[in-house]
Amino acid sequence: MREKRITARVARAAAAMFAMAAMAAGLASATGAQADETSGGKPIQLALIEGMSGPFADAGAAVERNLRFGVERVNASGGVVLRDGRHPLELVTLDSKGSPEAALVQLRMAQDRHIGYVMQGNSSAVAAALVTAIDRQNERDPENRQIFLNYSADDPALTNANCSFWHFRFDAHAGMRMDALADVIAADKSVKKVYLLNQDYSFGHDVSTLARAALAKDRPDIAIVGDEFHPIGRVKDFAPYVAKIRAAGADAVITGNWGNDLTLLVKAAREQGLDTTFYTFYGNSLGAPAALGDAGVKRVIAVADWHPNVGGADSDAWYKAFRARYPAAKDDYPVLRMSMMVEMLAQAMAKAGTADPEAVAKALEGMRFKGGEAGFHPMWMRADDHQVIQPLYVMEMDKQGTPGVRYDNEGAGYGFRTVLALPAQRTVPATVCQMKRP
Repeated sequence: MREKRITARVARAAAAMFAMAAMAAGLASATGAQADETSGGKPIQLALIEGMSGPFADAGAAVERNLRFGVERVNASGGVVLRDGRHPLELVTLDSKGSPEAALVQLRMAQDRHIGYVMQGNSSAVAAALVTAIDRQNERDPENRQIFLNYSADDPALTNANCSFWHFRFDAHAGMRMDALADVIAADKSVKKVYLLNQDYSFGHDVSTLARAALAKDRPDIAIVGDEFHPIGRVKDFAPYVAKIRAAGADAVITGNWGNDLTLLVKAAREQGLDTTFYTFYGNSLGAPAALGDAGVKRVIAVADWHPNVGGADSDAWYKAFRARYPAAKDDYPVLRMSMMVEMLAQAMAKAGTADPEAVAKALEGMRFKGGEAGFHPMWMRADDHQVIQPLYVMEMDKQGTPGVRYDNEGAGYGFRTVLALPAQRTVPATVCQMKRP
């Protein structure tokens, strides 16, 4: 009798759970239908092809957060308004593992799903492979074309000798960043010897070449005492490199390292007490300030299109909105241009009245974007080479609470202050692009 009562209770509980699940499924279905009705149309998918696993997984996750923030902002404002009504944006994340070969596999998956927009940035080598593949795809199958939206791959060739109508870069390229850093280095008369240390791939070699040219032009008195490349994403201990820098008597290091390669480099410098200034492209990036600690104060210089301590009510409001969406300290790595890229894309779609990649590409050419609701970060997409033009900031690491450092990075107690602010018109580079249009 007892077993029958238990069996009956189990049956009733199972029936109740089934009913609740059915209600939940019905509610979810209704919510989905309501979302579709509110948005007015089929979602426009954006494929993020990035290293979501492997040595640069943290950088990939940070990119996803920033792009998702941009997508959510567009959708919260009603989505993209096309001729047939409103459409939400949808982010589709595909793991390239940081490899060009794996990225091409994921690109084919996006093509099979007829996703017309591809986003990538963490590796110029991957970006170059994607540009070539997309060019071929668009020529071979005009009914299934794609646009490549580049938020970080900074090899200048991508908007110069190897420029493509289907590629748009929303970050300053390596030459633009180096020019900004060179302005600061030129003014620092204490720098007499410089060591160049970079990742051994196209971008790292670009940084080395550009640094040599910039120093020869602006500070020919500076001696380059080292010019070294290391395998990308494979070095676990940078202590031997730091020892070489010390032995060379370098006053400063110029590096384009990013992701784990930068974090481990600055960690080794801190542990060995290396007393040099680091001029970096990404010294404010994920994990770097916390890894350096006090050793980075007034010794790490970085360059970026924006940082939280730029100042102004509108910039502060944007940063606070990002932190409200991602309140965890480990997620505190906002990259303004990524959100602006998504919003600028939505504006181009609205201008074209369609999500057709060719029409949107033509709408993006020459487009001026005020940058945020209050226009605190003006940008324009140069039609000549599809290189975005925007402000740049050179900044110096210091403790939170010191003048100019209102906000820190990732709750580390360290942030950055602006030492040089360049308006967009002062960052415009020359180009040799010979654009071939469809």
